Amino acid sequence: MKIPFFNYSYEFKKNRKDYLKIFNNIGQRGAFILQSDLKKFEENIAKYLKVKYAIGVANGTDAIWLGLMASGIKENDEIIIPSHTYVATAAAIHMLKAKPILCECKVDGMMDEEDIIKRISKKTKAIMPVQLNGRCCDMDKIKKIAKGYKLKIFEDAAQAFGSKYKNKFAGTFGEFGTISLYPAKLLGCYGDGGILLTNSKKIASSVNQLRDHGRNDKGKVVSWGFNSRLDNLQAAILNYKLKNYKKNILFRRKVANYYNNKLINNKNLQLPPPPSLNKNFDVYQNYEIQAYKRNKLKVYLQRKGIRCLIQWNGDPIHNFSKLGFKNNSLKKTTKYFNNCLMLPMNTSVNFKQLKFICKEINNFYKKY
Repeated sequence: MKIPFFNYSYEFKKNRKDYLKIFNNIGQRGAFILQSDLKKFEENIAKYLKVKYAIGVANGTDAIWLGLMASGIKENDEIIIPSHTYVATAAAIHMLKAKPILCECKVDGMMDEEDIIKRISKKTKAIMPVQLNGRCCDMDKIKKIAKGYKLKIFEDAAQAFGSKYKNKFAGTFGEFGTISLYPAKLLGCYGDGGILLTNSKKIASSVNQLRDHGRNDKGKVVSWGFNSRLDNLQAAILNYKLKNYKKNILFRRKVANYYNNKLINNKNLQLPPPPSLNKNFDVYQNYEIQAYKRNKLKVYLQRKGIRCLIQWNGDPIHNFSKLGFKNNSLKKTTKYFNNCLMLPMNTSVNFKQLKFICKEINNFYKKY
């Protein structure tokens, strides 16, 4: 049995006729850049997430650095981020000549609030929680820290579209939040894409200009800007996908429950909280576990045809010495990365395959 980790072609093949209609419609109209489909998509996202403004941009990384620029982040400003994130989070800060300050993750992989406090300095301007794997950080604690130290909150919610913390959507807690629309993400397009979310009219206006060469809503250049627009074709595809999004999330939550029920008694594993026991609403972008003998387990599963991944290719950001990071004191994060493993979690996986995956994981620990 071969079980892919990603199955990019599955959803296209399943809905091929509908997608070809979308391609044909956009092509016949010649509607490629900043057209009605993008405007509708932005309106749909804002309504879905209960936020005032949603702005489509070229990718999730651009969403972060455009948001930082619009929020007034400058050279030498410090922003605290978890080391357990993709390098793009840090890169967006670096591109403005600001400084990403790395902090620990907790045993569940989420940002460590106590360690945030240790990293605050006179140069600290903001905290940027990363909402990983379709889950949210403890935003009450992070908001309390930010308020106490008079810091801003920016959210990297690349992996968490639709997840909630106490009934509030990821990406809507701070001055701005960002979502990635990369194909592997929960709501993925057929290329690169991203969204910036904000309730600030000032930030929204600035990002709208920055993404379109500094042009205002009348088409006049009023500032320096860039080319970072979400293509209209991608927006049309995303509008279509959004119609089935809730259904897809419910399926992912069923998969997470299945994994939990079949693996919960295995003492060699630490599992993410199941939907049934979680007060928040997790959407399970990934199903990331902690596994004893992780490397050996990964090889064993791949020999059985089960594709698993180690997030970020096994490297937290503090490992990137060539980027100037020299902090080797993040012991919790290092320990987490020695054991983390992501199991197949996508809308093409079926319960026969899930049964096989869980059976082989349990078999591994009986043998080794």
